[in-house]
Amino acid sequence: MSADDCEAGDMMTMMCCASCGIPEDDEIKLKECDDCDLVRYCSDACQKNHSPQHEEACKKRAAELRDELLFKQPESNHLGDCPICMIPMPLDESKSSLYSCCSKLICRGCDFANHISAQEKEEMPSNSCAFCREPLPATKEENDRNTMKRIEVNDPVTLRQWGYIRYSEGDYKGAFEYWTKAAKLGDAGAHYGLSHSYQEGKGGVEKDEKLELYHLEQAAIGGHPYARYNLGRHEWKNGNAERGMKHWIIAATQGYDGSIKKLMDEFRSGIVSKDDLAAALRAHQAAVDSAKSPQREAAEKYRRKMKSSK
Repeated sequence: MSADDCEAGDMMTMMCCASCGIPEDDEIKLKECDDCDLVRYCSDACQKNHSPQHEEACKKRAAELRDELLFKQPESNHLGDCPICMIPMPLDESKSSLYSCCSKLICRGCDFANHISAQEKEEMPSNSCAFCREPLPATKEENDRNTMKRIEVNDPVTLRQWGYIRYSEGDYKGAFEYWTKAAKLGDAGAHYGLSHSYQEGKGGVEKDEKLELYHLEQAAIGGHPYARYNLGRHEWKNGNAERGMKHWIIAATQGYDGSIKKLMDEFRSGIVSKDDLAAALRAHQAAVDSAKSPQREAAEKYRRKMKSSK
């Protein structure tokens, strides 16, 4: 069977090696092209030999597949759901707490409910972790020891947060190293941090727009609305208004206020349609509402009361 015979249809093409035309059977297993889903090969040699013929179609299809992944609506934002109440975490990270004992990000509502429950039942210290029930560290040294234990087991959340702490202290190289480890484990926030490293040329790396955009895309795919917003700005700046608006709309549907502001600005300029803006506003409000709960509202009310009493 020749390669020409295999080009009769897409199905037949996938059943035969795109280079030599040999069909797949029990003894010969074909593997897909590394970058696209258009063809398969029986060996590395055949893939190498076919590369000049396939290169153009491969690049086009790889870009299409990347866009399918990039513009897919994330199931949640990069912070996910609170592991206790299972309600989406608010984008404002000041409304949540990260515990060094278990590296769980807990919403303020569950944190507050844990405190009230402990006081009422007197069954455990009110300063225990709301998730694992371990006593909270009494000193900074104890907290740092807990953190180091989580780092030693390659906990991506702790690695990412430790990277941000290093960055805030001016240790850009240390931040880059922690973010790199966390990013390899799939942490969207770490990818976002790395995008800043390459944008600013800090942490022992040169400024690199290509790598900056790569990490922004990885963060956006992982549900990071701030990264998504920045991608929208980049596309808009480079004349890709449609792609820019797609990014801003997705970020808006995750509850990010900055994207709504940009969409409203472009609506006033006549670029964004009334229907698109209305749909984005509805989705944005739905995302904001999904992160609300009676517990979180009670916690916020208590916080405001304590603040005003000072």
